[in-house]
Amino acid sequence: MHTRRTHRRTRAGATLLAAVALLIPGCSSGTTTHTTNTANSVAKEPAALTPLPGSTPAALTRYYAQKPAWRDCGTPGFQCATLEAPRDYAEPSKGDVRLAVTRKKATGPGKRLGSLLVNPGGPGGSATAYVQAYAGIGYPEAVRARYDMVAVDPRGVARSEPVECLDGPRMDAYTRTDITPDDAKETDALVAAYRTFAEGCGADAPELLRHVSTVEAARDMDIVRAALGDRKLNYVGASYGTFLGATYAGLFPHRTGRLVLDGAMDPSLPARRLNLEQTEGFGTAFTAFAEDCVRQSDCPLGGAGTSPERAGENLKAFFGRLDARPLPTGDADGRTLTESLATIGVIAAMYDEGAWQRLREALTAAMKENDGAGLLFLSDSYYERDAEGAYTNLMFANAAVNCLDLPPAFDSPDEVRRALPDFRKASPVFGEGLAWASLNCAYWPVKATGEAQRIEAKGAAPLVVVGTTRDPATPYRWAEGLAGQLSTARLLTYDGDGHTAYGRGSACIDTAINTYLLHGTPPADGKRCS
Repeated sequence: MHTRRTHRRTRAGATLLAAVALLIPGCSSGTTTHTTNTANSVAKEPAALTPLPGSTPAALTRYYAQKPAWRDCGTPGFQCATLEAPRDYAEPSKGDVRLAVTRKKATGPGKRLGSLLVNPGGPGGSATAYVQAYAGIGYPEAVRARYDMVAVDPRGVARSEPVECLDGPRMDAYTRTDITPDDAKETDALVAAYRTFAEGCGADAPELLRHVSTVEAARDMDIVRAALGDRKLNYVGASYGTFLGATYAGLFPHRTGRLVLDGAMDPSLPARRLNLEQTEGFGTAFTAFAEDCVRQSDCPLGGAGTSPERAGENLKAFFGRLDARPLPTGDADGRTLTESLATIGVIAAMYDEGAWQRLREALTAAMKENDGAGLLFLSDSYYERDAEGAYTNLMFANAAVNCLDLPPAFDSPDEVRRALPDFRKASPVFGEGLAWASLNCAYWPVKATGEAQRIEAKGAAPLVVVGTTRDPATPYRWAEGLAGQLSTARLLTYDGDGHTAYGRGSACIDTAINTYLLHGTPPADGKRCS
């Protein structure tokens, strides 16, 4: 899946949920992450990521010597620039990748602390859009006063040579594909959809598709750091952004400054386990939603006293009805609400408890009034589809990065079928669909170059790993796992709902992170907030 970064605000006047996530279309990177059958069955501890040499190779000197040519980019207070990185770090002479960078300079007062790079997750989320629409204006004033707020879209994402796979109408068809196949014909249709998606990506960027890994994106960040004139990288990453930031720390521990990894991923886990544990995370989030829903007078899943299990059965029954007969939505393009779109609409609302009321209203309209518009809106928000039927490249980049970072979770439909009992146990509501969604990387046109590995970052300055106890997309155990690997990590826990913790209403969390960013003092390891 992807790990999505959410805030209670609208984006570009259209989306309820702000950028970025990681659904399970290939893995849970986000987030964000796959492994073969054999790799999934091997119990031995994975190897640790090896740091790169401290000196800059001669072949990379020209990239590290770049100076950004800042220009106005149409967003008040922000400047933009383009930097170059080698497409292939092993053979830098074979061409470059252009990276889009944006910044908002420190506003003062107080001594400038350098640049603070931010990444909202994904993989596939636009960091430049995120900093311009949220972080650069919404982060605490004290942080923005002391840091230049900076973002770079990772290679293959948004403004940095984006991977494109399907046009709007073909993407509409793809998102409607049944991801709970009942027979061989429906299974073949799902496999055909995954093949079509993969072939579209391969046709668009056959060379770039081999070089959009998280390791390469982390190496790009070091070039950006040098171009900004910073001795060390200061960084806040959410969701999949924690994997990107941790990878940077593993590769460049002595260039790692103040790192906040919020909604953490565990890089040591193979894909199938990542996807299974993320499925469990969505199951936990649904239980919390259901417990809240049945206390409300307008809950369509049951009245007071209804158990979460029963509420889930009611929702599954509704999904089953949609599988046979999609609902009208009034959509200008004639789209109806299918089981797959409704499932994604519900999942989208799991990222932020602030969306639970809208979800109740959308479910009520669909289940009692045969109106699927509300759930379709939530699904469109998740997929980043606008009212004109155009999609951002979020889902394309999400698959491209995930399918390169780890071997696929499953290699065939038969493997998925054998795993269905485990996924249904992890989430009776979402398990079947998320298991089948994990099959997409099996048909990817490029073989994975990464593997599951521990990240230790020995020698790095103290850094902060943040986990939320009922996080749907990045389960809390992942934060525990990452903090246990990183040699200098401090684990900061938010006892609550939703995806990520910083800037979501906990004064305790925000104070701990702000103190770390401004003064370099990390919270005590194991600190808990609510």
